[in-house]
Amino acid sequence: MNPIRHIYVHIPFCARICPYCAFYKDLLDRSQTSRFCEAILRDLDQQCASFTLTPETIYFGGGTPTALTTSQLELLLGGFHERFDLSSLAEWTIEANPGSVSARKATLLRKLGVTRVSLGIQSWDNELLKVLGREHNSQQAEKSFHILRAAGFSNVNVDLMFGLPGQTIEQWRFTLEKTISLEPEHISAYCLTYEEDTEFFLRHARGELLQNTDVDAGFFEMTMSILEDAGYEQYEISNYARPGFSSVHNRAYWLGKDYLGTGPSAFSTLGMQRWQNICDYRAYIDRVLSGQAAIGFSEDLTSEMKRTERIALSLRMREGIAASELEDFVQQTNEFISLGLLQESHENFVLTRKGKELADSVADAFL
Repeated sequence: MNPIRHIYVHIPFCARICPYCAFYKDLLDRSQTSRFCEAILRDLDQQCASFTLTPETIYFGGGTPTALTTSQLELLLGGFHERFDLSSLAEWTIEANPGSVSARKATLLRKLGVTRVSLGIQSWDNELLKVLGREHNSQQAEKSFHILRAAGFSNVNVDLMFGLPGQTIEQWRFTLEKTISLEPEHISAYCLTYEEDTEFFLRHARGELLQNTDVDAGFFEMTMSILEDAGYEQYEISNYARPGFSSVHNRAYWLGKDYLGTGPSAFSTLGMQRWQNICDYRAYIDRVLSGQAAIGFSEDLTSEMKRTERIALSLRMREGIAASELEDFVQQTNEFISLGLLQESHENFVLTRKGKELADSVADAFL
C-alpha cells in the first residue's frame, strides 16, 4: 500500500459561531480541549497501526485551531514530531482567526515547524465584519498579520469574501487593495454562498438576505483583474498566489490524491474508499479514547464517481482537464468552445476568463 502523504486535522472550536459558516464547529469549551488534543494524538496512533503515513503536507483547519492555548498547540504539534519523520514535509498550514493570534503563539507555531498560516480576515470593512459575525475588527486583523511576519512566517494566506449582504464594489476594491498592500504570498477570495444549516441560509430563505448573481460576477471579474495585475497567479478559481506559493495541500485534494483526516467531521480518501468521522467532538473524544473507530460514514467510490470529481475539480484549476477525459462529451465541449467558455491548451481544456464566471454550470454539463 502506498504511504499517505497528506494529513488534515479538524479542530472545531470557535469563540463565536459565524452565521455563514457550514463547517462543523462548536463554541469553545475549555474543559474539553485537553481531552480533545489527547484524542487527536490517539487517533493518529490508531491510524499509524493501519496505514503508512509519510507526511508531505499537514493542514490544521476548523473551526479555529488557534483557539487552542499555546500549551495545547505545543502538545499537539509536538505529538506530530514524535510520531512522524517530517523530513519530507513541504508544507504545514494552520488556519487562524485574527482575534486569536498572539506573538507568543505565533513564535511557538513557527518553532514547531508550521510553515504557512491562513488568516481568516474576510473583509477590511468593520461594518461588514459585524454583518459576518466576526469577533475581530480591521485593526486587529492588520496587527495579527504583522505579528505573523515578526514571528518569521514567509508564507501567509489571507482569506477574503465577496458578495456579502450590503457590500459595495468600492468596499471590495478597498479590501483587495488593502490586502495587496500587505504583500501576502497567497490570497483566497470566495463568493459568499448560502449553505444549509447556517443562520444566513435561513435568512436568505426568508428573503432577508438577497443574492444577485450579476453583482457577484462583477465582484469576481474585479478580483481576477486586480489580483492578476498585482502579480498573483489564479491557479484555482478562488485561489491566487505569488509564483511558488500555491497551496501544496489543497492541490493534493484537487488532484485526487489520497489523504487522511483526523478530528470530528474530517474526511479521508484512500484509493476507492472514503469515510467521514462523526460530527460531534464529544462523541469523537469518547470513541477514540476508548479505542473505538470514530467513523460516522463510509462509502466505496466507483470509477464513475472518481471521474466526475476529477473533471469538476480539474476544470477549476489553471491547468484544466486532459482532453482525453472529455472524449465522451464532444458536443458539449464544442458548444462551450463556441460560446467562449472553454479553450484548448497543451492537450488540455481550460476555462476562459468568461468560463470561470460560469464554472459550476460548465462542470455540471460533464457530470
